[in-house]
Amino acid sequence: MRSSRTSRTSRTSRTSRTSSRACPAALVAIVGLCAAGTGTAHAADTPLRDLAAAKNKVIGTAVTGSKLTGTYGDLAGAQFSSLTPGNAMKWGTVEPTRGSFDWSEADQIVAFAQAHHQQVRGHTLVWHSQNPGWLTNGSRTSAQLSSLLQNHIGTEVGRYKGKIAAWDVVNEPFNEDGSYRSTLWYDGLGSGYIANALTWAHAADPDAKLYINDYNVEGVNAKSTALYNLVKSLKRQGVPIDGVGLQAHLVLGQVPATLQQNIQRFADLGVDVAITELDVRMALPADSAKLAQQAADFKSVVAACAAVTRCVNVTVWGFTDSDSWVPSTFPGYGAATPYDENYTPKPAYRGIAEALGGSTTTPPPTGACTAAYSVTSQWNTGFTGRVTISCSGASLSSWKANWTFGGGQQITQAWNAGCTQSGAAVSCANASYNGSVPDGGSVTFGFNASWSGSNPLPTVTVG
Repeated sequence: MRSSRTSRTSRTSRTSRTSSRACPAALVAIVGLCAAGTGTAHAADTPLRDLAAAKNKVIGTAVTGSKLTGTYGDLAGAQFSSLTPGNAMKWGTVEPTRGSFDWSEADQIVAFAQAHHQQVRGHTLVWHSQNPGWLTNGSRTSAQLSSLLQNHIGTEVGRYKGKIAAWDVVNEPFNEDGSYRSTLWYDGLGSGYIANALTWAHAADPDAKLYINDYNVEGVNAKSTALYNLVKSLKRQGVPIDGVGLQAHLVLGQVPATLQQNIQRFADLGVDVAITELDVRMALPADSAKLAQQAADFKSVVAACAAVTRCVNVTVWGFTDSDSWVPSTFPGYGAATPYDENYTPKPAYRGIAEALGGSTTTPPPTGACTAAYSVTSQWNTGFTGRVTISCSGASLSSWKANWTFGGGQQITQAWNAGCTQSGAAVSCANASYNGSVPDGGSVTFGFNASWSGSNPLPTVTVG
């Protein structure tokens, strides 16, 4: 990763099974999921993890441990077969004070992954960034620095022995021209720190796959060639190196033409390849043309991996725009992930699914799927409602409804739907487990909401 991935807090508060916001009133028109008026992007009938497994691949996402509840947790568990802790396993997080460890978020993510039958990709053991101040301040001899690094690797890898499928052991060791980056480790220990780190990690967990990970190495260039030559040298020396990670933080429309060729040349060295931090950022605001290009870019990257047997994993760096590092690091850019901030799959999601062999879903006929609203109970300050979505002459793999309240109503709790409210505007989408509505079938979600003075029927729009 190029810079600190301090995950941004989700803009929507959630306190119920799927959301703390819910969807009230009226006859609600329902359509297949679409990306904020930018064109339909239906969720696949088959989860991404199942599509990937059919091709002997792993599909992963970086996650924030504190958010693994509600809709975020539902999607992370249902769609992905691997999780990468975005920040939870970095040195500055796990040992902020020398000898004082905080494993809470890392443990949470590992436990979630185990409960959802997912792999964990450990990230990252040796990096020039996000190190604790006690480590970077002051001066140390090479022997002291080497001892600190060995102890850190042994402690962290040893703690999770048998629970981590792969580790990004060394992160971002090269400059753009292929020279070694000047870091605490290179300056103090020379290039040999890389072989030592891999050796120490292997000793702590012989079964974990060990990777070197870097950015701007997706295509054939000076930097990727330096990485290629390093891996070739390490293999020749017998150093335990199992794979290379191509981060793939890409700009819209700039997928390298030599991506698949580059993946193949690393595979030919006898190592695995993983796309470890995929996102595709665009200048904001997003529009239909940009989202279509983004879908093509995601599809191109995933297809390149799918075409090479030893490309084993594609991980997106956060699956929702509300948890993306891009806006805070690249001002004016964003919308870089497969889901929007309301957990609606964008065209990029479809691009990933298609590259993994998923089929394209066409929008249902207008009016074929609708929703009926009823109030099941009401009191002086609030009410409970229910919405039943029904289809006749079409089916849905996902659904979304939007409307505007006319009486100041506010959602307080919801179940079986993920909803957001901004002022009077409400938008509701299916949870990960109830997006499918067959022809002739229905699905129901409910909510609690407050009102004061009146509870008028809202004006319904479809989007």
